[in-house]
Amino acid sequence: MQRHGQVVGVKLDKLDKYKEYHAAVWPEILAKIESCNIRNYSIYFKEVASGVPLLFAYFEYIGDDFDGDMAKMAADPKTQEWWDIMMPMQQPIENRAEGEWWAEMEEAFHMD
Repeated sequence: MQRHGQVVGVKLDKLDKYKEYHAAVWPEILAKIESCNIRNYSIYFKEVASGVPLLFAYFEYIGDDFDGDMAKMAADPKTQEWWDIMMPMQQPIENRAEGEWWAEMEEAFHMD
């Protein structure tokens, strides 16, 4: 099992709409997430005084081909429809790696 932490900004004027969508995630999206071996998925947000509010995502990946499962998710038409709504609400952080939207974070500590 792999633990992942990721961060992306969310536009302040879109935060309420973002939270509204995530209060009722489409069933097809939840099913696709699960079929791509993601478990224990949570998204948190924090408004920051000095800029764009941040979204922090945590999930556990239980498969054996992360890149393949992420490609499978990205190819899904319903997921693409969801992302077409979500991505304009988000603002990627400046120092993300090339090709990232949600910036992958390095784990600094874990305790079971």
